Amino acid sequence: MKQQSNERSFKDPVCGMEVSRTTAIEEFIYKGKTYYFCAGTCREAFETEPEKYIGHHRQHGIKPR
Repeated sequence: MKQQSNERSFKDPVCGMEVSRTTAIEEFIYKGKTYYFCAGTCREAFETEPEKYIGHHRQHGIKPR
């Protein structure tokens, strides 16, 4: 899915898909940081083991180059 150029994008920390605040299906706040997800199943996996996924995608919240 292509993002609007002026809209900030984020990586879903579970699957790595690029999403924005408007295209994200789910969001979850962990340790004061908001994480955005492409699907409910990704949010559920993150909610169960957040540290597992934070380690995989340390650049969550930074637009991939």
